[in-house]
Amino acid sequence: MLLVKNFALAILIIFAMPALATLAWWATLERPGSWRNADWSSSGVLPRVPTVDEAAIHVLAARTGGFKGAFSLHSWLVVKKPGSARYDRYDKVGWGTPIRHNAYAADGRWYSNAPEIVASITGSEATRLIPVVEAAIADYRFSRHGDYRIWPGPNSNSFVAHVLRSLPEFGATLPSNATGRDYAPGIVAFDLAPDWRDIHVTLGGYAGFAFGVRSGLEVHLAGLVAGLDLAHPGIKVPAFGTVRFF
Repeated sequence: MLLVKNFALAILIIFAMPALATLAWWATLERPGSWRNADWSSSGVLPRVPTVDEAAIHVLAARTGGFKGAFSLHSWLVVKKPGSARYDRYDKVGWGTPIRHNAYAADGRWYSNAPEIVASITGSEATRLIPVVEAAIADYRFSRHGDYRIWPGPNSNSFVAHVLRSLPEFGATLPSNATGRDYAPGIVAFDLAPDWRDIHVTLGGYAGFAFGVRSGLEVHLAGLVAGLDLAHPGIKVPAFGTVRFF
């Protein structure tokens, strides 16, 4: 009985209290009442006219709308091919055909929330990896009508996480509060990165853990993530995101 009480107390302190505090903070912010009232315009995070010669791959993320914005980001991919003067944006959404190509501005706000660039790669390495990105997008198994579930996934973050796992050279993972990034079908899923530098285990996205150079040390519960970022020192606070040490 004592063990059960201690476990429940640990869950309360590590996961529930930070999530509730983030929800309280989110409730104080002014937000649009619906998607119709939201601002979806370019945020200016990316150059309006990209450099034609340079290739680039960007991962962007912004808080999502409504109540769920307290707990999660929406993430997407932006590709700029060499010799092109335009961006290609790829999202997964919860309506219609889920995988969208250029449905929004490359760096557009999401429900009025400005995005941040999670990770980028440019130049010759981006040129080499763009076909890998496109192949991973084409191979994503949850791309048909109805293949979207807010929680635990597969959602927008599950889609981007799938692409990033195909690109260990990118050296990036989605933020800890990108709910759905840890989703995997089946009861138990074990994933060892192709370069052996990350291990990810999940019980259908409901609980699990990750450890490695990119993930640091993480414990997952109900879409919330607690842990340590080792590559860029910080604490991963459930729902809120990573708080850097410096």
